[in-house]
Amino acid sequence: MKNLFFLSILAIAAFAFTTVSDYTVDTAASNVAWTGEKVTGKHTGNVKLKSGSLQMQDGVLKGGSFEIDMNSITCTDLEGEYNNKLIGHLKSDDFFGVANHPTSKFVITRAIPTDTKGNYKVIGNLTIKETTKEIKFFANVNTASGKPTATGKITIDRSEFNVKYGSGSFFDGLGDKTIYDEFDLNVTLVSK
Repeated sequence: MKNLFFLSILAIAAFAFTTVSDYTVDTAASNVAWTGEKVTGKHTGNVKLKSGSLQMQDGVLKGGSFEIDMNSITCTDLEGEYNNKLIGHLKSDDFFGVANHPTSKFVITRAIPTDTKGNYKVIGNLTIKETTKEIKFFANVNTASGKPTATGKITIDRSEFNVKYGSGSFFDGLGDKTIYDEFDLNVTLVSK
């Protein structure tokens, strides 16, 4: 009986002293690549992280967040004048209105392990242009040299964040000028 009591106390103590480790994201080593599609093709580019963190407990993802510098939008599939026009348009109020909304943010509210290989279903709150919506996506966390790296593909419906330009959800008769509502972010968060 004493042994059972002692084991119970030991288990409770071990649980109580398990701590969550907070890892700062290395913004220079991390990357967010975007892809947006329209009827006649697609565009690709990158945005830089302003900040980020990952919370781990016993090798398991428990939380985290990242903030994107919306002024850092680049395009990787166009050059010269066309590149400048697209970037200017994406920064304008037609799209992300970066003068008034210089950052976008994602905060994890739940990370659900789907296996023992570092795969998770991630649920969290995404804020773009002062609109916050819950989103869900799958991600992987790999810990090498004691530093976690998280990767995931996030599909976002821009129409839910008041980004309406060229959207068939808001405008009729766009034809081949239609820009699809969903765009993808391929996120890689490398911790320090």
